[in-house]
Amino acid sequence: MFTFGFADFLSLLISAFIILPIVVFIREFAYVLVGFFFGLKNPRITIGSGPRLLKFGMFDIRKYYHLYSWFSYDDLAHKNRWIYIVIYSAPILMNSFVAIGLNLLLVNGVLEVWPSFWDRYIFYSFYYVLFDIVPMRMVNGKPNNGLLIYEMVRYGKRTDYCPDPFLPTTSDAEKDLLHSQDKRH
Repeated sequence: MFTFGFADFLSLLISAFIILPIVVFIREFAYVLVGFFFGLKNPRITIGSGPRLLKFGMFDIRKYYHLYSWFSYDDLAHKNRWIYIVIYSAPILMNSFVAIGLNLLLVNGVLEVWPSFWDRYIFYSFYYVLFDIVPMRMVNGKPNNGLLIYEMVRYGKRTDYCPDPFLPTTSDAEKDLLHSQDKRH
């Protein structure tokens, strides 16, 4: 018999409001790390959706910070098929390496504090990797990284069947946010 108790509820809250945002932040930051090698211009990591809570530098934190995230930029100095493949692979590889590294530390007894926290962290890292690597379209019609990588390898270019761009530029996203805030006031 399974019961959902207070400890399970606390575990759920920790997963939703601490672990997932950290996993997502590391995922999005991987784009930036790799992008800088290719002349990334005006990067932004947006964590969450809804109204902006705070912005500092390239980091934009939204009210519902645990629900959605994205990476945007205005341009790259260097562009070709392989550069895009490397950029789209970065979050998959980053979450995989962090999860494997943490797992090795757990197995070897180095991380003995909060083992259930780290187990959940590793689980959610691989959860994001799984749904990022399997080629598919997301609910909004945009391709995930796996589909982008597949299409770059197969067709040699980014393809999109969605009228919206793959990633809005940072400047365009900022204009849209300011425009939506002006409408509410």
